[in-house]
Amino acid sequence: MSDTLAGLLQVALLLVLLGACYVPLGDYMARVFTAERHWRGEAVLYRLVRVDPSSGQRWPTYAAGVLGFSFASIVLLYLLQRLQAVLPASFGRGPVSPAVAFNTAVSFVTNTNWQSYVPESTMGNTVQMAGLTVQNILSAAVGLAVAVALIRGFVRSGTDRLGNFWVDLTRGVVRILLPFAFVAAVLLLIMGVTMSLRSGVDVTGVDGATHTLPLAPTASQEAVKELGTNGGGIFNANSAHPFESPNALSNLFEIFLLLVIPVCLTRTFGTMVGNRRQGTVLLSVMGALWTAMLAVAWFAETHPNGVATLAAGGALEGKEVRFGIPAGVLFGVSTTGTSTGAVNSMHDSFTGAGGGAFLLNMLFGEVAPGGVGTGLYGILLLSIIAVFLAGLMVGRTPEYLGKKLGRREVTAAAVSILAMPVLVLVGAGLAIALPGTVGALNNDGAHGFSEVLYAFASAANNNGSAFAGITVTSDFFQSALGLAMLFGRFVPILAVLALAGSLARQRRVEATAGTLATDRPLFGVLVAGTVVLVAALTFFPALALGPLAEALA
Repeated sequence: MSDTLAGLLQVALLLVLLGACYVPLGDYMARVFTAERHWRGEAVLYRLVRVDPSSGQRWPTYAAGVLGFSFASIVLLYLLQRLQAVLPASFGRGPVSPAVAFNTAVSFVTNTNWQSYVPESTMGNTVQMAGLTVQNILSAAVGLAVAVALIRGFVRSGTDRLGNFWVDLTRGVVRILLPFAFVAAVLLLIMGVTMSLRSGVDVTGVDGATHTLPLAPTASQEAVKELGTNGGGIFNANSAHPFESPNALSNLFEIFLLLVIPVCLTRTFGTMVGNRRQGTVLLSVMGALWTAMLAVAWFAETHPNGVATLAAGGALEGKEVRFGIPAGVLFGVSTTGTSTGAVNSMHDSFTGAGGGAFLLNMLFGEVAPGGVGTGLYGILLLSIIAVFLAGLMVGRTPEYLGKKLGRREVTAAAVSILAMPVLVLVGAGLAIALPGTVGALNNDGAHGFSEVLYAFASAANNNGSAFAGITVTSDFFQSALGLAMLFGRFVPILAVLALAGSLARQRRVEATAGTLATDRPLFGVLVAGTVVLVAALTFFPALALGPLAEALA
């Protein structure tokens, strides 16, 4: 069987699996966040932390809960790393340096999972399990809660209450992420992913010498990192490591895990707003963007320029030979289209056009299909801008799902969308201007610029993957990328919650003959065009200096 045919069969099987889960999982998540009854364990937890689950919150209170919880999580994770030397199961590994501990704490709490350290030699099991794995669950649940709050803004009328953040957070963890992650971890174990509390095992190599292979609680970490669209590997090679993904089946299953919740959330949205075609339109936009980027990257890697790559029949540098080019491209497009920083190949080794497709996927705002929760509210913000642009063209006050979009709503959407480009362009520009950056790059010219641009695009979009040719261990990069993750996560969240509060206060208006139909294919085309237009107008000059220049060289 040819690599191309094998790749197409993998794509087809992936789509079948996602299609099978779309209705039941999407409707289940809708029931989770609309049910009046609290589970007994949840009720006990609410009493312990003195939360009234029946009380609704205004958007500033909801936002305060998000920020306070996230800030406390950053502090606790930072302290856990700094105190590693006195923790059990640290295997003699000392405290993580302050700069790396700050960057890592921010990274995992913001669902970015940017890693500027070697996991198997830096973190012990206690930090991995009690710190990083816990945040993989909680950060995804925070994104899910914010997306649900925005949906309630559309659904509710004449109220200033968006629900209760603590209830939404708890339900996301207890009813969705934890049980599905447990099942996924068991399936990964069956597929051959390792799971051990030992630090390593001694083996005899083919050279007759004894080597120590690092071990870790891999399966549990792997399931959570993909399901929560986190991406941080427990080994430095991430999902290219055979202990994290031993075969083609585990590779495909991990791609399924990172896509399934973001994809099914469009069904949740349609169910909660009472019109499932609304969710179908958003899913079609996500699918079209994902397919386009997959086609571009696949073609670029199988039709490269250069004598060596042409002789090899494809751009094989940096690819895991167990998976081949198609599976590497499929994994890369899926992770950069979500907020998952996992890799099963080295993005720095892709062609100019292939790496550029990954970069552009993030610069779209990671809405194809996006991270857990973040992808849904990201595409809804772009839908609001699309409705606003359509209203300008016909001279009519824009309406979306029965809510008028005035100055306050459009401003909130614009602030959320523009936060990421500001962080990417300002951060990359500042880094390029500093003389020390040259020494941090393994490449010069267009590819070196792409490495810097990719780093800030990954941080500001809370993705976490990297062009590995850049060394970011300096205090400047640790701090700058950490701040990009913080602002890239919480500025959009604050704007989304302010938007949700404004929408919830409005009275619903009935659709008329002049109302733009947002559950039709034409609206999907308008939203897709808006996504591409915003990214093109914002990033084309930067892309021209990096991946486009490299691809055309």
